[in-house]
Amino acid sequence: MQSCSSHNEAQDRTILTEEQRKFLDRALRVNQAGELAATLIYTAQTPPVVKAHPNLRPLMKHMYDQEAGHFKTFNELLAKHRIRPTAMYPVWQAAATILGWSTGVMGREAAMACTEAVETEIGDHYNGQVREMFKWMQDLQEKGEELDPELKVLIDDIKRIRDEELEHLDYAVENDAKEAQPYQPLTDVIRYGCKGAIWISERI
Repeated sequence: MQSCSSHNEAQDRTILTEEQRKFLDRALRVNQAGELAATLIYTAQTPPVVKAHPNLRPLMKHMYDQEAGHFKTFNELLAKHRIRPTAMYPVWQAAATILGWSTGVMGREAAMACTEAVETEIGDHYNGQVREMFKWMQDLQEKGEELDPELKVLIDDIKRIRDEELEHLDYAVENDAKEAQPYQPLTDVIRYGCKGAIWISERI
């Protein structure tokens, strides 16, 4: 019975191509680095923002708690699949803390503009991952095969995390992110920084 079960489980597993394995390695490494950065940004932002606007304490805690949950998820996935974190880890730790502290000190609007910019890039990044894995599903269906249940769970996790990140974007806009001064230069710099960090983390 056990051997039969093991045989069925083996049949259910999707055999990934080398290219697909590399895609997943890069994706999970970047996701883990991004969620680390998010927790550090909120950690650094919260004291100055909440000091000036005590009413924002529950919102800041809610967003931090969700990011901490995302970080835990990707830490577990990296450990499970033996994927190394990015070598830029210490740099991103410092950069995220500085970004969080500086935008927090600049005021509520700047802190929220930071969240809007970061979540815009992260939402796009997660969408790209979901689209790629949906292609894998379609290709398998055309061959009459099923996607590995573990990969289905991963897709669902990434979709859930993406949706929570986009909620943070909505919270930021609702809390006057676009009133930050100077809004456009600030968000442009942060968005380009995120793009650069993603590109580097995929490769190093």
